Amino acid sequence: MPSTSKNRPTALVTGASSGIGEALAGLFAAAGHDLVLVARSADKLKALAAALSARHGVKVRVEPADLSKPGAAETLATRLKRARVPVDVLVNNAGVLAQGRFAAMGAASHQQMIDLNISGLTAMLSAFVPPMVARGTGRVLNVASIASFQPVPSLATYAASKAYVLSLTESLSEELRGSGVSITALCPGITATGMLDQALDANPQVSRIPGFLIGDVTDVARQGFDACMKGEVICVPGVVNQAAMLASRSTPKWLLRRISGLLGRQVQ
Repeated sequence: MPSTSKNRPTALVTGASSGIGEALAGLFAAAGHDLVLVARSADKLKALAAALSARHGVKVRVEPADLSKPGAAETLATRLKRARVPVDVLVNNAGVLAQGRFAAMGAASHQQMIDLNISGLTAMLSAFVPPMVARGTGRVLNVASIASFQPVPSLATYAASKAYVLSLTESLSEELRGSGVSITALCPGITATGMLDQALDANPQVSRIPGFLIGDVTDVARQGFDACMKGEVICVPGVVNQAAMLASRSTPKWLLRRISGLLGRQVQ
């Protein structure tokens, strides 16, 4: 017997208009979740909502928002509470990347990454995790990066922001132990998304990255979805990325910085 909207769980996906977020939205819909899609582009969200609703028979709510703005997460939470839409799964995928030497980038670029990747994500957790804990059930998927594990010259602020996401996720996984709420960090490597295209436009040297290091967005999303539903704390898609993660955690910091510097200069 097919599930009804009343007994289907709801997944809220930020950054849902493209890339990993769009792929994750499709996976949650296919698994029988109603959706709340969040991104800045209302038109893209509406088109995706119509497609997913028609394909999977789920209810899809569109909530355009710029989560880098102070108060945006709280405003979103208030709207959903008034609409009586409890969020069972929170997917924090919204993020921004700017590539280049730190000293050559304007302060606004650094602040934009901090505002969305750190402040926006933290505000979403603060708005939606407490109700999950109160209900005794819920799942969170934070999209971090393989860059969370090591310094990355030319991506210094971005890597630092994703290291924050990973650290926060690991800390909360222990705080939430036994609460019925799980939290997972998805740490993909370089993935074939619009973000990679933007990096290539900004710096043609990015094209020197070997093809075998670039992950498929559907595969990355699938592994993140599976890890979230199993309640795993860290998910690193791809054998090469897993090896790099393990190496970064066992390599002396001074040597890791030197290696990262050598590799980073190849794409500057």
